[in-house]
Amino acid sequence: MTETARAEPTVSVVIPVRDDAVYLERCLRALAVQTSPPLEIVVVDNGSTDESAAVARRHGARVVEQPQVGIPIASATGYDAAVGDVIARLDSDSRPGPEWVATVQRLFAEHPEADALTGSGLLETDEGEPQPVRSRLYLGPYFVLVRWALANLPVFGSAMALRRSVWERVAEDVCRYDADVHDDMDLSVHLGPDAVVLFDDRLTLPVSARPLEDVPSMLRRGWRGMYTLARHWPREHPVGRHVRRLRARRSVRRLSRAGRAAR
Repeated sequence: MTETARAEPTVSVVIPVRDDAVYLERCLRALAVQTSPPLEIVVVDNGSTDESAAVARRHGARVVEQPQVGIPIASATGYDAAVGDVIARLDSDSRPGPEWVATVQRLFAEHPEADALTGSGLLETDEGEPQPVRSRLYLGPYFVLVRWALANLPVFGSAMALRRSVWERVAEDVCRYDADVHDDMDLSVHLGPDAVVLFDDRLTLPVSARPLEDVPSMLRRGWRGMYTLARHWPREHPVGRHVRRLRARRSVRRLSRAGRAAR
């Protein structure tokens, strides 16, 4: 075994699900053929009335029950239960390629400074037809606008990973009991403006275009995004976060200069 392989972290994959057995089956099949299998797959059954839990168990996943409905509480429950060095998050409609978990491991091994990693999504129809225009119109503004609002790169909940130690640091702060927040955006808020979040396009994967199927759904997602950001004001107002980020950078530069002078 090489030194690099020894340094690669173990990965727990967390998938929150509610009544999405068909998509979950496809996601778990993709995880079954990973070149580097995860340490575990944790499926959080968020009050499903379909066969989601049975599908998860059939594929060898560990099922954790969370009857309180809401993506934030379901996601946090899965993160709490994970035992790997790294917690990777997928949605039931995510479709990871065979190198996805291996890429997560490799990136964290190569970047010990990283707190979290994220990719983006490639929207597709249920028939597998890519939706490149809708992908750009939806996810492009998400990363640009939310990055400005947070003074840092946000994570994308359908294709992200963070160190378990980082989750343990913010676990009591996230708004897990508020079903109206975007859980990935809320997590990004609590990581802080000085967190090291890396984007790598190798983590980008196909996801369902269902959220953009109708105007009311799109408007609700937009409202939830604004609500998530505003819920944390004034403490996490964009101006204050940018100031805190600048101060953190200056502190790092001062420490670096002091270290060089000491040598």
